[in-house]
Amino acid sequence: MSAPASQMPPRPVRPASLLLRAARAPGLAALLLGASLLPGAAAQGVVSPAQAVFNRVNLLIQTEYGGLSTVDREALTREYQARLDAVCAPSPTTCDEAKAYPVLEAELTALGDDHSFFQTPEDYQEFVASVTGGNRLQFGVKLARLDGQNRVVTEVVPGSVAAEAGLRRGDVLLTLNGQPYVYEDLRRAREEGRTITLGAERQGQPLTVTVTARESSTRDLPRLSFVPGAGSSEVAVLRIPTFLSGGGVAQGVHDLVGQAQARGASGLIVDLRGNGGGSLSECDSAVSAFVPSLTRVARSPDGNARTVVSRGTRVEGGQLLGSVRNPNLWAGPVAVLVDSGSASCSEFFAFEMQYARRGPVIGEETAGVGNTATRVWQAGEGAVQLTILNYAKPDGTPYPQSIQPDEARAQGEAELRLLTQGTDALLQAGVQALQRAPTLSLDPFRSRP
Repeated sequence: MSAPASQMPPRPVRPASLLLRAARAPGLAALLLGASLLPGAAAQGVVSPAQAVFNRVNLLIQTEYGGLSTVDREALTREYQARLDAVCAPSPTTCDEAKAYPVLEAELTALGDDHSFFQTPEDYQEFVASVTGGNRLQFGVKLARLDGQNRVVTEVVPGSVAAEAGLRRGDVLLTLNGQPYVYEDLRRAREEGRTITLGAERQGQPLTVTVTARESSTRDLPRLSFVPGAGSSEVAVLRIPTFLSGGGVAQGVHDLVGQAQARGASGLIVDLRGNGGGSLSECDSAVSAFVPSLTRVARSPDGNARTVVSRGTRVEGGQLLGSVRNPNLWAGPVAVLVDSGSASCSEFFAFEMQYARRGPVIGEETAGVGNTATRVWQAGEGAVQLTILNYAKPDGTPYPQSIQPDEARAQGEAELRLLTQGTDALLQAGVQALQRAPTLSLDPFRSRP
């Protein structure tokens, strides 16, 4: 089961890495593990596990950070070294690595960059599983908070335990093994792999399902459904839950756009609600199924690099970095749905659609981590994510930190209760917006001889 946003620790929004390069950098690791640049135990030539992970993270902060924070990073290192010294005072040469985790979490928060944070080993393992499409113990359902608990089903992953049990979007969980439902009990049951019986309600009707968490793939690829449009027409709904999933997202988007075209859909809605981001390459190639071409400039302390994306092909600095097979371009009306859980490169997707005036973005202001790229490095058993780049258009227009929808629609408790009654108000707004959305009058690629 994916932990819902409301269950995450109270810290800045955690965007998934935009540039999913290797989490380990062997050459750099050799340098960092031998580093002894800080006061405290390291200065004495004996490095405890806690000091070692602190050294690694802080050398990365000094040498790799490329974000917009104006905090004095050297002073920051000195301040938090003193905190680590105090924590490790009882055993300075053997201080356990885990003692450094809260110190590093606080230090990254003090850096003042919501894109940069420390990942505990549990967080890092979850991240790696999502990035690689690996397996983890899960039910395959995502939940939203209602009446004090995460109990409303907002998404069921195809092929998952939850899907096989018959759970659907909008179902409300009421009991667990005959007792009042508590999310923490559900989380423990997942972690322990126990079989449980859930009492639920679907549009006022009771239902009971039995589920057992199992090891299954974290790959959650795009999927297509259809809803009624104006008159007798059909509207395609392209749900993109993440840009991670170990690859295949962009290819899936192009393939599904082709299916929508073949079925004669009158319009298409891209649903990015709750999409926390992922690979910028996947996102770029995916958005090229709707925007004929886009250009972006990555700005870093080392200089600028230009990225051009067209027809599913991504070129950076003159080098081909990826492409899709049999690309498609949707020329009809399109709308994009976002909410406060739409983060990182899903914000890039929405911005590219706005910038190209391709179609309205509908929903609420996004998470606010959409104007930079990050990289993840392993640090001890955990990891650190740091901002390494910020972006602009060729004309100098910076990418916004968050996306302001063209049509603002709050997504609160009232809308969630409507969902439990079978009404997706934001999706309905998207269907209506298609009637006034622009179209591409000409596919520039198909017009070539």
